[in-house]
Amino acid sequence: MNRLAGATSPYLLQHADNPVDWFEWGDDAFAEARRRDVPLLISVGYSACHWCHVMAHESFEDTGTAAIMNARFVNIKVDREERPDVDAVYMAATQAMTGQGGWPMTVFATPDGHPFYAGTYFPRQNFQRLLMGIHDAWTTDRDAVLDQGSKVVEALNERAALPSGPLPTRETVEAAVGSLQDTFDEERGGFGTAPKFPPSMVLEFLLRVRTQQARTMADKTLESMARGGLYDQLAGGFARYSVDDSWIVPHFEKMLYDNALLLRVYAHWWRDTGSPLAKRVALETAAWMIAELRTPEGGFASALDADSEGEEGRFYVWTPDQLQEVLGQADAAWAAELFEVTGTFEHGTSVLQLLDDPDDHDRYESVRARLRTARELRVRPGRDDKVVAAWNGLAIAALAETGALFDRPALVEAATKAAELLDSVHIDGGRLLRTSRDGHAGANAGVLEDYADVAEGLLTLYGITGDQHWYTQAEALLDTLLDRFPDGEGGFYDTADDGERLFQRPQDPTDNATPSGQFAAAGALLSYAALSGSARHREAAEGALGPVSTLADRYARFAGWGLAVATAALAGPIEVAITGSPSDDRTRALHRAALMSGAPGMVIALGAGDVPLMAERGLVNGEPAAYVCRNFTCRLPVTTPADLRAELAG
Repeated sequence: MNRLAGATSPYLLQHADNPVDWFEWGDDAFAEARRRDVPLLISVGYSACHWCHVMAHESFEDTGTAAIMNARFVNIKVDREERPDVDAVYMAATQAMTGQGGWPMTVFATPDGHPFYAGTYFPRQNFQRLLMGIHDAWTTDRDAVLDQGSKVVEALNERAALPSGPLPTRETVEAAVGSLQDTFDEERGGFGTAPKFPPSMVLEFLLRVRTQQARTMADKTLESMARGGLYDQLAGGFARYSVDDSWIVPHFEKMLYDNALLLRVYAHWWRDTGSPLAKRVALETAAWMIAELRTPEGGFASALDADSEGEEGRFYVWTPDQLQEVLGQADAAWAAELFEVTGTFEHGTSVLQLLDDPDDHDRYESVRARLRTARELRVRPGRDDKVVAAWNGLAIAALAETGALFDRPALVEAATKAAELLDSVHIDGGRLLRTSRDGHAGANAGVLEDYADVAEGLLTLYGITGDQHWYTQAEALLDTLLDRFPDGEGGFYDTADDGERLFQRPQDPTDNATPSGQFAAAGALLSYAALSGSARHREAAEGALGPVSTLADRYARFAGWGLAVATAALAGPIEVAITGSPSDDRTRALHRAALMSGAPGMVIALGAGDVPLMAERGLVNGEPAAYVCRNFTCRLPVTTPADLRAELAG
């Protein structure tokens, strides 16, 4: 009996009609495996994963394969986005056994959950042979299988934690920039070779460093990504990664976390440079997030699928004939040259690029609008509409800042609505649930990245709106983080001390597609300490940054967010208290001057209330005023934007 029909995960629901007798992750599956004395088959993926769909069509929808699975295993389907802790421990096992990882992830484990064999995608015939081989080993050489499982668990539990060094210094930052330069692609931007992922956290770090070397790497990468096929040239938003080294052909899935992180980076790039490209990409990406990912409840859905009508990228690619059908002969020829429609993808189709700005802007806008309208008539990719707390925290921070920087109140309002959904559905007494769907919370507890990223988003929203409620909620989340997640060595586990016990308690301080939970925690703790004056939070932030010193000179690509937070810690960060009503034009002018400064990690306290940074900082001769401080030591207040800019530049 397939048990997924009642799941809240869209990914699990994709498998609810499989002939496989799927269980959700939980005690029932483990009990059934013990009762039947058979191994567990744990299949992990996510809804926008192309190869997950391929394996599902080939094997999980095949009655013959399903019959083998049902007769010889207890089968568990896991959404890695709902259960990042389960994904993390079994991915560590998969990588230890095979030297690589990815999704779909296929793990065979004892009824106690100890992995003894693992892999990723298997074609149907290979998978069937593997199923029979695992079954034979379980029935004829059980001791060897159990011994293998014990050795894997023992090796993973004994694996040394990443050494934690001292608080990063300016020399650490310089070493990291040098390390990044070693793998920087000077011709195409980005780091390393294909496939290329958008290095969002590294780019934020480079923008904060403000040296010519760092700026060159950031500028080249940001422009190359925005002009290539990674970026949707018709509607905005970025795909997951580029399969080539030139950002031409993407893996077409679009993730909330990528777009939230990149939105913030492009807004910061515009703030630093005034680049029209940066402004366009930031505003288009924000508009795309709201149009395509916003849920009726005000949160943001997780992803759009790579596939439609059973083909990857079908929704996004074009042929010359399709252009002519929509645009007519003359405009089609012009658009084909402008957008590089030269057969860059499969079957003579092309992914649209914009390598140079058009010479006729009005014609460009007309062509783009007509193509976008025509594309809307195609079958759309599926949407994973679950709301993930951490990724919504990233979206809140990005939309709030972008709205403030570009004077787009609707974006700040969208950030506020998402925060209100988290507040009402995900947060309860300082504890956090990871997911919701249709306004109903899921059962899975929040992990470290959820607490950290939501706190970061709420503190950013407070600094934009002056609504102290968001500061108070962030405070409660960070108190839970400090109580439940520390490892006793200055770092943090990825799960709470009262969370579900797996065969290993996951802990990974390095960045992946999103900031690591530990580095995200460091950032949120540092910001809160700057607003509150709390030594406890400052010390915890500095302790969490310890691995940065170890990673900086060789593995800086995996510590981008830690390095970005380290630059903030080295800068203070600067604290700005702005008194006066947020609706007063004079207050708004001071606020904008502060936001435009770009000081690394700067925090803003706005309006009235009892946030400690605001204590005893009042109006000056009845006028709104700004106080620039470090470690709660403030200079004399200023009342004009020009004076505030001078203070921030000093």
